[in-house]
Amino acid sequence: MFRDSSLSGQCPEWTAPRAAACLREPDPAAKCALVAALAEEWCRNELRPGVPPDWEPLQAPGRPKRPALVPPRALARRGLGDVRGRTALLHAIAHIEFNAINLALDAVQRFAGLPPAFHGDWISVAEEEARHFALVVDRLRALGADYGDLPAHDGLWQMAVATADDPLRRMALVPRVLEARGLDVTPGMITKLRDAGDDASADALDVILRDEVGHVAIGSRWFRWLCAERGLSDPAATYLKVLAEHFNGQVRCPLNLDARRRAGFDEAELDGLLDLCGEGRARPATAAI
Repeated sequence: MFRDSSLSGQCPEWTAPRAAACLREPDPAAKCALVAALAEEWCRNELRPGVPPDWEPLQAPGRPKRPALVPPRALARRGLGDVRGRTALLHAIAHIEFNAINLALDAVQRFAGLPPAFHGDWISVAEEEARHFALVVDRLRALGADYGDLPAHDGLWQMAVATADDPLRRMALVPRVLEARGLDVTPGMITKLRDAGDDASADALDVILRDEVGHVAIGSRWFRWLCAERGLSDPAATYLKVLAEHFNGQVRCPLNLDARRRAGFDEAELDGLLDLCGEGRARPATAAI
């Protein structure tokens, strides 16, 4: 899976430390540049998959000095009818995308013993999330703001901490809950932005929505692979059990069923999610993990 280094006489770098170096970088622009370089090296087969001897994953990402991190309830909600409201929305999305870069990189460096295809998938996700971040920051700057100007919360990274010891739970809860929520709410944001006359921001979210379907699909694929590796014959029941354990079975509706299907959710999972948010018949999930 990596380029034969015998011609150059040099041993390729391990993938996990390279991903960790990207994760450690606090400056957003520098992080995005490092991620682009990481993706290029991976595509050129210049990185060595597998686990380095005595590898210890990085426990926390590098962060810029701003934005200030506050509890989610401390963040004000604003409509999208004025520039301040649209700026607040775009800043929140930029923060989500910045955290999504870190979450993808963390999957590579933390679960270094998984197959090379897993690393390649999440490197590609990190690269796309970096492009999303740059896209949204460009829109922020066009509105006279920048990333870091407003406070944000740390909920996304806290889920990385909560799933640090289990890639199955990570795949269930980060791409298939947190990112999948974006599939549900982004179409409404796009409509509101177009209604407000901000087609440029709506176009940016169109790109993000399209790509996020693929990111959630990657999570779905590896979630099912990990279920199979553990002999879990009912991935849907396993997913709903993990969801119940971490979120007390609380699900926000409505769901974007079409996008979720394209992202790898099967009908049993969708029925279970609809049950949990009160739009279907409740059925308990009893799978062991």
